[in-house]
Amino acid sequence: MKYKEKVDDFLSQKRIAFAGVSRTPKAKVGNAIYKKFKEAGYTVYPINPNAEMIEGDKCYKDLASVPEKIDAILITTNPTAAYEVVKQCIANGVKRVWFHQGMGNGSYNKEAARLGEENGLTVIHSGCPMMFIKDADPFHRFMGFLKKIFGKLEK
Repeated sequence: MKYKEKVDDFLSQKRIAFAGVSRTPKAKVGNAIYKKFKEAGYTVYPINPNAEMIEGDKCYKDLASVPEKIDAILITTNPTAAYEVVKQCIANGVKRVWFHQGMGNGSYNKEAARLGEENGLTVIHSGCPMMFIKDADPFHRFMGFLKKIFGKLEK
């Protein structure tokens, strides 16, 4: 599947978990994306083993704790934590994984991505869903345009 197809498929899902949302939301990437998806009408589930509430919503310690089936997950954790998140995806039937990557290295973990792909998951290795979501802000649209031109997104 090509990058655009993966992105469109991910964004067409309804129930999305967010691993890496923070208890201290100021300037946290995962929280900003979480709020944007929530505002856009998605059913969102914050995942953080150290929080009970995130952005006013009940937070879940792991994917197994979420009360309904998750369609996709956005990973905004430290890359070292991403491998465990992908293992949880495999164990809980989550078939779509997006490793957030904005300006820096982001959450991408090569071994975690390989584990997901070897287990039949659709894995997005780069980019930010804020560049593609409906009503994305001009900054993120422009960043997506630049990343595409300079080959910083998957093919």
